[in-house]
Parts: sequence; structure tokens; C-alpha cells
Amino acid sequence: MSRMEFAAGKILASVEGGVGRVVFNQPEKRNAMSVDMWNGMAEALDRFAEDAAVRCVILQGAGDKAFVSGADISQFEKNRANADAQREYEKLTSAGRAKLAAYRKPVIAQIRGFCMGGGLGIAMSTDIRIASEDSQFGIPAAKLGIAYGFDMVRALVDLVGPAHAHMILMTGERFEAHEAERMGLVNKVVPVEALEETVAKLAATMAANAPLSLTTNKQTVKAVLMDRADRDMTQLQAAMAACFDSSDYREGRRAFMEKRKPAFTGA
Repeated sequence: MSRMEFAAGKILASVEGGVGRVVFNQPEKRNAMSVDMWNGMAEALDRFAEDAAVRCVILQGAGDKAFVSGADISQFEKNRANADAQREYEKLTSAGRAKLAAYRKPVIAQIRGFCMGGGLGIAMSTDIRIASEDSQFGIPAAKLGIAYGFDMVRALVDLVGPAHAHMILMTGERFEAHEAERMGLVNKVVPVEALEETVAKLAATMAANAPLSLTTNKQTVKAVLMDRADRDMTQLQAAMAACFDSSDYREGRRAFMEKRKPAFTGA
């Protein structure tokens, strides 16, 4: 297993068995995200994007109290004291947000404990969310006197619909894991003791699948949610054609006929 550190150790990264893992490592603050951590996450994702051996990525929080509890409020007076400061904060953290939102490889959120505010925004930017039964979710913007940006609210509405989005945003309350699952905020809720194994098994399954299929299908799902004018259908059709012309497609057909597991290379 290879290991890396970013943001002075507040972001940990590792690769094993075709799976990259990013750990938000500030458990003393329930993994609240600082500006440096946003940049560190972007660096870790860049490393994984460049590594052909990494087929999918897991995001998780350190410890058992939180995935990410939100933004580091201790930085608010300096970075988010008013609208001008908020705009500057958005600039400082935009690289990490954009990197995750546009990431080509599949990303799984392994959620335990608090997943709040900007932490929920991170989770919503992943492709699959698996949560433990003791997880809690919410966007406490109304309790802080702030509002979230269009992209995050759009992601929320895409997942849960406008009625649930209103409930989450207007109350600012916390929601238990099974309620989050009912609303469509997470894919699956599992017992605490089963979380690690469930996510590891899911990641291994995805890592064994054809990389071109994974990235193309992810692009297509994202395109479905875009406004029609923003869809690059030429690029999507080229990506689909590349799958059919790939060595992996030939390997997949041979493996099916020979009744064995395919060995995909991403070519």
C-alpha cells in the first residue's frame, strides 16, 4: 500500500488493490474542512487521476465521530465574515470543489457520524454514498444566517427533490441515517460494524470493472442532469464509441464466452 499526506497531514491518501482512499484527518474538529484541506483533497485527487492503477476512489473521515462536519468555523471570522470574504473563500476552495464535481473516476463516500453542511456537499458530489446507522445529516445554513450556492442546492434537489430540499434547508435540522436513505440522500445504510467491509466490497467490484465503461457511464449520468444546452453529445458519443473499440470490450466478450472473470486494462 502506498501512502501520501497533504495539507500538513490533514488529508491522508493511500492506494491499495486499485482503490484510492482519501481521509479527512482533523478528528479533533470532527473533520471540519479548512481551506488547506480543500486544496489537499484536490492534490490527492490529482494524484489518483494520473495513476492508471486507481480505478475508483473512497472518501472518508478519520475517527468515528464524523465524515466531515462542515467548514472549519474557526476560519469564518477571517475568511467568511461578509459577502466579500465569502466570495474570496469560494475562490480559495473552488479548485477542490470543481475537481470533485468533475472527477472522471467513480467516487464513493464512506460516511460515519456527522455529515453536515459543506461535508454533505462533498458527499453529494460523490457517485455513491454508503452510511453507517449512527450517521447524521443536515445543512444548518438557516441556523448560521447564511445561504448555500446554486451548485450545492442543485445537487441537493437532484438527489432528494424540492420538497425534501426545502425541509433540509429551511429547518436546518439533523436527519438520522435511515431518514436520509428514505429521502434519497444516501444509497444505503448499514450497521456500524459492516460499514468498512460493505464499502471495501463495493469498491473492489467497481475496481474490477472496465475503466472506460465506468468513466463513460459516469459522464452520461452527469449529462442527463445537465441542461440540454450544456451537454456535449459529440464528446459522449465519442466516449461510447471508444468503449466499443477498446481492447477491454474484446476481453469482456472473450471472458464471457470462456466463463471466467475478465482482466481489464483500461485500454
